[in-house]
Amino acid sequence: MRWRYLDLEKRRVQVRQVKRKRFSHGCSDPRECAKTRHRATCAAACVNHARYCPERQGGEWEFRPPKGGKTRWSVIPEPLIPQLKAQKAAQSVERLAAGDQWEDWDLVFAGSTGRPISPRRDWAEFKAMLKSAGLRDARPHDARHTAATLLLEQGVDIRVVQEILGHSSLAVTKRYTHVTSKLAEDAAAKMAKALWA
Repeated sequence: MRWRYLDLEKRRVQVRQVKRKRFSHGCSDPRECAKTRHRATCAAACVNHARYCPERQGGEWEFRPPKGGKTRWSVIPEPLIPQLKAQKAAQSVERLAAGDQWEDWDLVFAGSTGRPISPRRDWAEFKAMLKSAGLRDARPHDARHTAATLLLEQGVDIRVVQEILGHSSLAVTKRYTHVTSKLAEDAAAKMAKALWA
């Protein structure tokens, strides 16, 4: 997420797609690279996937509009606004401390020199957070499923959930949501009220 896509006054963020450009082999012959530099399991991976090549090139981050090219805004929950403002202030301190080492990527969450945080670090921190909270192991992407289910449990219409998650079809959103016993009980209570009240 970049600061330029945030509007803290209107409590909204412009949704962008962030992708890493493909790596290309830096060595002249990927098969030879696999034989000489990588043994056993890495060898086949190096031939097929340039990201394993020790002399790889490319892999820069790319920020672009979401699929379909449509500009999409998402509302930021009110309690996050002070936290985002505190993050901006903390980042200004980091920028001063880094001095000439700072690379201005305009990222809301960045490393100590302004560069993107490693996906591995982000993954490890997510796993550590789950463990310390006593929650089951999950992928960061699973948080989207949890968010969709929690929104439904709060009575948010599924079409609104679809908009929040940015799905083009309701069928995709339905795959993301999980009917909980609370939702089933609420539905039964509403049916009872409609038919027998």
